[in-house]
Amino acid sequence: MKKYSIEDVMSSFSFSVPVQVRFSDIDGYMHVNNGIYFSYFEHARASFLYEECGWDVMETGTVVANINIDYRLPIHALDTPSVYVRVKSMGNTSFVMEQIIMGKTHQGETKIFAQAETVMVSVSMKTMRPVPLPEVYRAKMEASSS
Repeated sequence: MKKYSIEDVMSSFSFSVPVQVRFSDIDGYMHVNNGIYFSYFEHARASFLYEECGWDVMETGTVVANINIDYRLPIHALDTPSVYVRVKSMGNTSFVMEQIIMGKTHQGETKIFAQAETVMVSVSMKTMRPVPLPEVYRAKMEASSS
């Protein structure tokens, strides 16, 4: 997985969504528990598919086939992260998303906290079996990644 810089993210990711660090996200080490990052990435993926692509998940769903996360810095309670999302590549029934959690620390510094690469598969909501990516969503993902 490519290690992104702040400049890379700002220049090549057009979609982002802020996430609120909740008190319940904080663990005994006084930072966001590693498992919570999955929720932040999930929220951003869903927002991207709905807002950027108009994806109707009641007709054609998406499931995670694989996710790889690189944790770079801990997120603390007063940090203000956002998750940046873009589509890296598309196959027949699957697509790969790149996601970056980046934001301001309590001290006001912009930092990259984590990054993920996620393989998503489009599935029929009737059979839960893989189906080809609907062309309307494919076109919108291509447009958003260029």
